[in-house]
Amino acid sequence: MQNQGTKRLETERLVLRPFIKEDAEYVYKNWASDDEVTKFLTWSTHKSVDDSKGYIDFCLNGYQDVSSYQWGIELKDSGEVIGNISVVHMNNEIESAELGWVLGKAWWGCGIMPEAAREIIRFLFEEVGVNRICAEHDTNNQKSGRVMQKIGMRHEGTLRGAGKNNQGIVDMDVYGITKTEWQKIHKYGMIL
Repeated sequence: MQNQGTKRLETERLVLRPFIKEDAEYVYKNWASDDEVTKFLTWSTHKSVDDSKGYIDFCLNGYQDVSSYQWGIELKDSGEVIGNISVVHMNNEIESAELGWVLGKAWWGCGIMPEAAREIIRFLFEEVGVNRICAEHDTNNQKSGRVMQKIGMRHEGTLRGAGKNNQGIVDMDVYGITKTEWQKIHKYGMIL
C-alpha cells in the first residue's frame, strides 16, 4: 500500500477534503449537535461548538500521519461542510481499510453518502492500493446498511453483541468489497 493521507477529491456535487479550523461551526450545526444523527455513533452528541473544535483539532493533528484519512464532505454549490467520511481502521498486513461516516440529517436520502463513499473507495483501491474495504453498522441502523449496498459492498454477516454505541452494546452487520470485485463491477459497466 502507498498511504497518501487525506487528499482533496471531487465528485459531481461534492468536495471531499481535509478539515480546516473554520469548519467547526458547520460540524456543530450540521450534524454533531443532533441526537438523531449521533444515535448510532460511538461518540456523544456535541454540547457546544467547543466540542466540535476539539474534533477538528483531533483531525488536524492526525493529518501529520499519511495513514490517517478524515474527509469533510463539502457541497460544491454552497461550500458548506455537511458530514464526514473516514478510514476508522487500517490493517496494513492484509491491506484492508474500514470506513465510517456521518451526514447531517437535512441531507439524508439525497444520495450524498453513496456519492462520497464511491469516490473514497475508488481512491483507496486505485491510489492507495488497498485490497479490501469494509464497513459495519448497528443492525438497527438500516439506513447505513443501504448505503453499503448502494456502493457495491456485500453483507458478510452479523456479529452479535460486537459493538458499542450510544444505544449500548449492539449487534453489528458487516459489509465488504474486495478490489477484484470492484474491478469487475467497473469492467462490465455496472454502476456501484
